[in-house]
Amino acid sequence: MMMRAFMALGFVAALAACEVVPVQQAGPAPGAMQPATLDIRTSARNFARVVNVVEPVAERECLARTRNVNCDFNIVVDDRPGQPANAFQTLDRQGRPIIAFTLALIEDARNEDELAFVMGHEAAHHIAGHIGRQQQNAVAGAVIFAGLATLSGGDANAVRSAQELGAQVGARSYSREFELEADALGTVITARAGYDPLRGAEFFARIPDPGDRFLGTHPPNAERIEIVRRTAAGL
Repeated sequence: MMMRAFMALGFVAALAACEVVPVQQAGPAPGAMQPATLDIRTSARNFARVVNVVEPVAERECLARTRNVNCDFNIVVDDRPGQPANAFQTLDRQGRPIIAFTLALIEDARNEDELAFVMGHEAAHHIAGHIGRQQQNAVAGAVIFAGLATLSGGDANAVRSAQELGAQVGARSYSREFELEADALGTVITARAGYDPLRGAEFFARIPDPGDRFLGTHPPNAERIEIVRRTAAGL
């Protein structure tokens, strides 16, 4: 494991399997107490501790649950200015799994449990092979839509547009299922690292609820919290 900052993402070989929805920066409700925020040094120390504790646990889970998969996680900080609170998992050109946190997410986290849960969630995407499965779904969608466009007499431009649309639809078809799978396995990783996944999942209470939109990439927040609760109860 190596933790470092990076200025560009051009080296990334695959699309991210997941992104944490940017945190909504709304003010507190009238009469509500302002939520406690951590200073930058405390946030940095929390993040460093979480990386040192969670990464080896995620690696052990990866090795135990997969075969012929690179489990050497590289934890990086996306320090590009202006990036929203976000985290994502991807692969480099050699197939090494990368988990990236933006500075805004590190600063927004209220405690180490939230950082641990986000890291466990992103590691779970790699362990479950979500990037490869997402790409397969995209290819299948592109082929199906292109075939339909061809059968309907579409020209080259119509077929190309159908391929692009099919790839988008295919990639999104199981995104919400992937998120719930990652929430469940992320709960296991978080707990085995000694953190509280239920407290960590409180992060969901501060992000916009995607609801139940057609072809949405994330499930409703309540559904995600329930998965965490059920999984934690079974540990």
